[in-house]
Amino acid sequence: MSHFRAEIAEQPEVASRLLRQSRDVVAAIGARIREVRPRGYVIAARGSSDHAALYAKYLFGVRNRALVALAAPSLFTYYARPPVLEGQCVIGISQSGASPDVVSVMEEARRQGALTIAISNEADSPLGRAAEYVLTLGAGQERSVPASKTYTASLLALALISQAVDEDVEFDSALSLVPQAMARALEKDSDLERLVAPLNGTRAIVLGRGFNFSTAEELALKLMETSYVMARAWSVADFEHGPIAVVEAGIPIVVVDGGGAVESSMGSIRERVSAKGCPVVRLVDGKSSDVDPSTTVQVASGLPEELTPLSLAVLAQLLAHHVAVARGFDPDSPREIRKVTRTW
Repeated sequence: MSHFRAEIAEQPEVASRLLRQSRDVVAAIGARIREVRPRGYVIAARGSSDHAALYAKYLFGVRNRALVALAAPSLFTYYARPPVLEGQCVIGISQSGASPDVVSVMEEARRQGALTIAISNEADSPLGRAAEYVLTLGAGQERSVPASKTYTASLLALALISQAVDEDVEFDSALSLVPQAMARALEKDSDLERLVAPLNGTRAIVLGRGFNFSTAEELALKLMETSYVMARAWSVADFEHGPIAVVEAGIPIVVVDGGGAVESSMGSIRERVSAKGCPVVRLVDGKSSDVDPSTTVQVASGLPEELTPLSLAVLAQLLAHHVAVARGFDPDSPREIRKVTRTW
């Protein structure tokens, strides 16, 4: 078994551990944010962590009514013209905590007096040392180059912060169901094999919307780095504003659907691309009755839409693993990529 596949299987336990062990630091972060009352959030990240930041854009926007901006680290490094961060809460997300450009954002934010929070698997890292607060993922060593357990742990860490800022009994109960939801997704592993054939080529389009736009981006990245499929993710709304023009018969489309407010738009886009002769496969979390078992893998986790990126990320990782194996590639060691990428 590859490290990637083994680490995918560890995610329910990682989530359970994070829920147990992060209570005190999450409570402290929530209290500090309520005290400071930042005007908004600026999040610095790269790679998979950037997709976690995209998730936070929707999560903090919907749950906390907060404006979220994704930092452009090159403004802090190459251009040396950092924006004014006064009154912002700056969050750095890095699995290793060693990405110099993400660290540079955190250091500048601290210099300007902004509230700073690091989310990392390594507490004693440059990122952790630069921040006022550190929320450690506690995922254990991740040997595979493609992130799995550290990605979903980052999502859960963000959800815990959101809950700590604006507490809600129902959302708190839903958070406790995340490990179980991940376990249910893992049980769908063999079902995902039937979705592989359309993706056993060199290109694919992945579509999501809202909270699961981040999941679509993460699946596209996983297909590229594990299987060398030229995959591109779009939000359905952006896709219909122009990129849909590239669609032609035979291009495989993956639709990531967590139900909720955007469910109708996901159904509409499926119909449009299917009519153009595209093979469409779906990853679904919800009770949708419009399911073709030959092209859909569905997990009914019981999670609200806000948390379905945690269960659907597991399905996405498993699907990417199956595609890599089918194409004869080692998902643990993608060419040209290292576990820690030190960009500036």
